[in-house]
Amino acid sequence: MKTLIIIPAYNEAEHIAQVVGEIKAAAPQADCLVVNDCSRDATQQVCMERGLSFVSLPLNLGIGGGVQTGYLYALDGGYDIAVQMDGDGQHDPAYLEKLIAPIQQGEAEVVIGSRFLTGEGFQSSGLRRFGIRFLSGLIRLCSGIRVRDVTSGFRAVNRRFMEIYARDYAQDYPEPEAIIAAAMFGGRVKEVPVVMRERAGGESSIKRWKTVYYMLKVSLAIALYRLTFRKEKKR
Repeated sequence: MKTLIIIPAYNEAEHIAQVVGEIKAAAPQADCLVVNDCSRDATQQVCMERGLSFVSLPLNLGIGGGVQTGYLYALDGGYDIAVQMDGDGQHDPAYLEKLIAPIQQGEAEVVIGSRFLTGEGFQSSGLRRFGIRFLSGLIRLCSGIRVRDVTSGFRAVNRRFMEIYARDYAQDYPEPEAIIAAAMFGGRVKEVPVVMRERAGGESSIKRWKTVYYMLKVSLAIALYRLTFRKEKKR
């Protein structure tokens, strides 16, 4: 199945070539696309010098806009599977085969790489883990789907969900909202265990002081998405 690896990148000049190199070594049959989110450093220059496939956004759209751009590209290119990976080296390409296997075998439409199924590797801070557990419970309450690592950006989708996410994808902290969207559209969602690494570079979009804001914002978005979708189904 034709597969595209989408790598949203913001100020990842130092590590982006290594990340793409690791992906190509682990999954030579897949194509890679770096979505340069109006980086202020030399990310675009590195992509050009190393001959990497990339698109550069004229404005900084955040992780959601970067990933949505990748889904649009995947649709236009006729890909069957799209995989989202971070550009900071946190996601280990060794798990790519395990991530896309449920889609290839027809077992799932959205697959999420979870660091919490086995508890190995980098687990993030205690405060972040508390927030993740809270959002996991809220998503289960609203949708009936249990996903432990709801903020994981290491995930794969089939063509149906490429189309759904290309039309509408949350721009601000999108990962939990993408899960509730998958549930509302009747998607088959599956978690697979992966081991994540600490970020090699770049900067997290969720600073410590933003954690509470993140939880409140995403919780409200999930609840509103559920209510809005329910109303639309009744029409």
